[in-house]
Amino acid sequence: MEGNQFSGPVPENIGWGKNLLIFDLSYNYLGLGRADDLKFITSLTNCSNLNELLIQRNHFAGPLPNYVANLSTHLYLLGIGQNKIYGNMPSQIGNLINLKALGIYSTFITGSFPTSIGMLPNLHQLYLGGNSLSGKIPYNIGNITQLTNLDLEYNNLQGSIPLSLANCTKLLRLSLSQNNLTGMIPKQIIGLSSLSIALYLSQNFFTGSLPSEVGNLKILELLDVSQNKLSGEIPSTLANCKSMRQLYMQGNAFRGDVSSVFTTLTSIEALDLSYNNFSGKIPKYLEGFKFLQYLNLSFNNFEGEVPKQGFFGNASAISVTGNDNLCGGIPELKLPTCPVLANDRRGKAHVSRVIILVVSAVVCLIFLLCVPASLYWVRKSRKKPSSLSSMEGRHLKVSYAELCKATNGFSSANLIGTGSYGSIYKGILSRIENVVAVKVLNLHLRGASKSFIAECNALRNIRHRNLVKIITSCSSIDFGGNDFKALVLEFMPNGSLEKWLHSKLDGQHQLGSLNFIKRLNIAIDIASALDYLHHHCHTPIAHCDINPSNIFLDEDMNAHVGDFGLAKFYPRIIQSSSEDQSSTTGLKGTIGYIAPEYGAGGHVSTTGDVYSYGIILLEIFTGKRPTDEMFKDGLSLHKLVQLSLLDRVMEILDPLVLVDDDEGRATNITENYNDKIRRLQECLVSLVRIGVVCSAESPRERMEMGGVLKEMCSIRNIYLGAGIHRE
Repeated sequence: MEGNQFSGPVPENIGWGKNLLIFDLSYNYLGLGRADDLKFITSLTNCSNLNELLIQRNHFAGPLPNYVANLSTHLYLLGIGQNKIYGNMPSQIGNLINLKALGIYSTFITGSFPTSIGMLPNLHQLYLGGNSLSGKIPYNIGNITQLTNLDLEYNNLQGSIPLSLANCTKLLRLSLSQNNLTGMIPKQIIGLSSLSIALYLSQNFFTGSLPSEVGNLKILELLDVSQNKLSGEIPSTLANCKSMRQLYMQGNAFRGDVSSVFTTLTSIEALDLSYNNFSGKIPKYLEGFKFLQYLNLSFNNFEGEVPKQGFFGNASAISVTGNDNLCGGIPELKLPTCPVLANDRRGKAHVSRVIILVVSAVVCLIFLLCVPASLYWVRKSRKKPSSLSSMEGRHLKVSYAELCKATNGFSSANLIGTGSYGSIYKGILSRIENVVAVKVLNLHLRGASKSFIAECNALRNIRHRNLVKIITSCSSIDFGGNDFKALVLEFMPNGSLEKWLHSKLDGQHQLGSLNFIKRLNIAIDIASALDYLHHHCHTPIAHCDINPSNIFLDEDMNAHVGDFGLAKFYPRIIQSSSEDQSSTTGLKGTIGYIAPEYGAGGHVSTTGDVYSYGIILLEIFTGKRPTDEMFKDGLSLHKLVQLSLLDRVMEILDPLVLVDDDEGRATNITENYNDKIRRLQECLVSLVRIGVVCSAESPRERMEMGGVLKEMCSIRNIYLGAGIHRE
């Protein structure tokens, strides 16, 4: 019953006796947000052969009942994460001696870390991140020697890292970030050679130097020790970590010359050394690192000339600000010109004259030799097509095994979201040496295969900066001989718009506030993508499922529309829907964002996308979902905003819209507070009016996306004053 959009309470007597093996209600909307939501677990204690209990990603609330510890001892999977449950973890959870995976993450669980977890000898995966656990990590956690994944991040854990963790010699991934841990990083832990996926120790209070045992992490791909109180020089043994792809050391007090430290880390993709005390010259050998995509050296004491070649030619991927003694580099870095000595000038002038004479002679010779050859190849090219054209359109082919490896066996730790017909995992595809998003279709769901084909057809025919880019696809069989279909997509580091708008509401950690201009930019990006799909493709495309969960944000907070599983191609002659058209296609999209005419059997059209966009625009600025429980008895998000248009717009806004509302704006120092508020209010009224028009019940009353985009850009220019806007 996973992923079926079920809602409401779960019957208290749902337990079906000793023959029940798997109970999976995950990825639904179950629960009423009441204290007794989990009472049904009582009946499951009678299921003596229960193997799996999975209820994550629902709306369950209330305390986690102690009788969870009375479930079957045959239970090996227990997943309760991403719900609104609270209270302490059951102290006797160690009774479930055959557990292999325990996931109680992103909830409101408080209290101390239960020591009884150390009595689970078969546990392979433990996910307790995103809670409010306090106290120390129990020493007996080292008894769980089968652990491969341990995630305790985003808690309030204190004390030092227990040395007993060194007994967990099968650990592949360890995450202790964003706690209150103190002391030195134990050499036994940072030297745990089994770690191959990631070691996260950031945002704690660790002190001392980075142990030389870091060199034992020869197969580790990601190390994050940022935002601590570490000091000293980087140990030379780091050169042994030749598989390292991402290294984050920012926000410490590291010092010293790094000119010879990273010479062997040729697989590095991201390196952040900012906000430290490093000195010396920037290593020139980094120019030849072909996989390097991000380098942050800002706010250190680097000096001398900044390299220009290779990676250093991309100003958007490198940051060197806050180093007062740097010079040179490409013009975009805006650094001072490096001084040149007088003797160097004379020597260089002489060399330049010699080079000019030699080059001129060589060019003349080549010209005389190449004219006959050029005529020959021109004639030949008219007869034979270029082989380059035959290479265009080829896509990287990937296997199930490669995707399995890239996502650590489609581990729940790598799960970053769900779509209409499948789950999305973060992974690192070795052949392209890059982070990707892997969307795995759940082929048990009706229409999943059709969705896969639709998404492939749509994505391979469209190109736009505000659409999620498809890298390749995979249609194969898994290790069990079952059909397997997946899409490999561009990875979006900042996740979905849904998480940014509602992370606090859903009990997850607030990712950050979205002020007015950020929301406006996102809304314009979405409008730009839809305008392209509707009016600038060879064949118009209706997305059919525009909602915040399908809008993704890259590292610069640019919005990208994704999930084309319901997309439809159609001739331009039927772009606009009329109210008398009929169809038996049924509902298309997500509840709350579906155009009213679809419920009455109307044809799929671009106007349906316009309706969805209108609802999203209202949601972006009010912070209210269209499915909020306040909308009943004829009141809807559309009607609420419509009734507020005259004089109450500011009352219905999300308060975070007004945070730091001058970001990027060309303000006038003589402009008083009242003028600023009046200017902002005028823009907000214009924006929500567009949202109301776009979400009109009748398709004929809605705007086209071209007009929407033009008006949105105009509002942004008015707000920014001098017409300054993000490209």
